[in-house]
Amino acid sequence: MRTDVLKVAAQRNMFLTPDALEIILSNAEPMMFVNNILSAISKNAMFVEKNDVLNFLSGDVLKKEITEPVAPKNKSQHDISVIKGSDVTGESTCEGKVDDFSKYFMSRYNAIRDLLRNRLGAVLPLDKALTMQREVQVIGMVSESALTKNGHRMLTLEDESGTCKVLIMKDSGRVNDIVVNDEVVGVIGSPTKDGGLLVADEIIRPSVPTNRSWLRTDSVSSVAFLSDVHVGSGTFLETRWKNMVKWLKENAKKMDLDYIVLPGDVVDGIGIFPGQQEELLIDDIHRQYSRLGEYLKEIPDHIKMVVQPGNHDACRPAEPQPALSEVFTKTFDSNVMLTANPVGLEIEGRKILTYHGRSIDDWVASVQKLSYDDSIAVMREMLERRHLAPMYGMKTALAPERKDYLVIDKVPDIFVTGHVHSADTVEYRGIRLIAASTWQDQTEYQRMHNFNPSPGVMPMVHLGTGDTIMKRF
Repeated sequence: MRTDVLKVAAQRNMFLTPDALEIILSNAEPMMFVNNILSAISKNAMFVEKNDVLNFLSGDVLKKEITEPVAPKNKSQHDISVIKGSDVTGESTCEGKVDDFSKYFMSRYNAIRDLLRNRLGAVLPLDKALTMQREVQVIGMVSESALTKNGHRMLTLEDESGTCKVLIMKDSGRVNDIVVNDEVVGVIGSPTKDGGLLVADEIIRPSVPTNRSWLRTDSVSSVAFLSDVHVGSGTFLETRWKNMVKWLKENAKKMDLDYIVLPGDVVDGIGIFPGQQEELLIDDIHRQYSRLGEYLKEIPDHIKMVVQPGNHDACRPAEPQPALSEVFTKTFDSNVMLTANPVGLEIEGRKILTYHGRSIDDWVASVQKLSYDDSIAVMREMLERRHLAPMYGMKTALAPERKDYLVIDKVPDIFVTGHVHSADTVEYRGIRLIAASTWQDQTEYQRMHNFNPSPGVMPMVHLGTGDTIMKRF
């Protein structure tokens, strides 16, 4: 990584002093961090010193606007790949044994602990921290969170050394912060004299850098998202779908729309919920996927498509879900890439985290402040904890893999979810957050719960500029 960072600086005819380099390398995302810094500093500067980095972190350095014209990109082939280690397909190890669960939670703990250490520095094991007579820093997984009868909040943290009670005082201003079971947090606080618990001064989460911004590139391509198609459902909006395909045929090439990602629930499935049979237009799972293949063939051939499963698809329900089997997708064209859920993609240099979003059900059920009407707010909570589905044992089944694939180990440029059939987009700390709509009308179940979807919307993000369009059909 040190060599890569120095190479980036050298390409801009800049040199990093040793002190500046060490601060950059201590960041969770050194390559992104150094690019941000170098873009913010005057082109006439030759040396980047420690104070330049500190000034950037404090916000004293203003980023220069990129106004130079960008060169057209060679469009001879697609530049898309799965980020290494993000796809469980063919890599699943879980057998449901006790040892699998132990390794799964240790994988999560270790991955997020490393992210937290970049913010906290040196930390103590819980058992040793309770013996100190000074302020300490610890990291642990939340096994319980509850309000006391006096209005304080009591957390139970676990690490490899044992457990620890953490008290958040009601007048601390943090007592009503969202805390969910099985998330990994850092705590700065002081032990009581008897060593019985830790009184928290601050709760630290891994989060994403606050100073992160979208850096423009020379890419001229755009990527679109088509979630929750639900082919086979009697409420599938075929007319809107055909209008969208017609629009693509007329406009995709001139807009350089070269990629489409479908984040799950591409068909309606069979037996997903009681009474579903009565709502199906196609009641055979193979024919549902065959019809989907026909619909995808109507999309212009130059567009590379990525299809991942959701909870309605013919795939194991436990996340992470491997890619759809060729048993169901053998009629798909060669321009369709099959991936896991979730998965990290890199498209023309942009990191895209795409997740169907089943855990949104658990977030809404567990946190009073969150609702289906604002799935973007749920996505922000996921980024804050750097985990897509921290709560174990709820609606979202989690497969105990030796690696926790739902940890957000790399900060994405684009983060997209589906599942709740809403359509929205915001920019959050340089990340484009996308709620990717649906192609299914309101179902009877949604009507009973007074939920109104936002169907027939295709979000599109320009990979160079980050400009986002919500195209409605």
